[in-house]
Amino acid sequence: MQRSQDIERIVVAAHALTRLAALETRNEAPAAQWRTLSILRSEGPLRLGSLAAASRVTQPGMTRLVGQLADAGLVHRSSDPDDSRATVVEVTDAGLRALDAWLVQLRDALEPRFADLDDDDWAALSRVATILSERTTLRAEVVR
Repeated sequence: MQRSQDIERIVVAAHALTRLAALETRNEAPAAQWRTLSILRSEGPLRLGSLAAASRVTQPGMTRLVGQLADAGLVHRSSDPDDSRATVVEVTDAGLRALDAWLVQLRDALEPRFADLDDDDWAALSRVATILSERTTLRAEVVR
């Protein structure tokens, strides 16, 4: 199997894992909420347009989502000090707590699917998780 096919299989499996997570956690919040909070946690405050691009949603869609998240106290909006026409979005402490709680819920829901793995398989998954985390940061791709 070629390396590019391995990457393809990882991406397809990650999408499947995301779908399973949504089903098994029975969490009512849209995936875009968790994706947005995760991006803000890892990247820091972002302009609305950059956040929309990083989350792969339209700017009007992100505007609606950020409005909902702000109403729930999960993000804070402010004017960009360099351009008052632009909005900067930042995750709040409540948003970080909600994200952490969801990640625990996610972990607990999916862990039984992997309970029968031996130590070698766990070591392999741990290595893959480290590599993927290192290779998938948005810092270079996100325009601030």
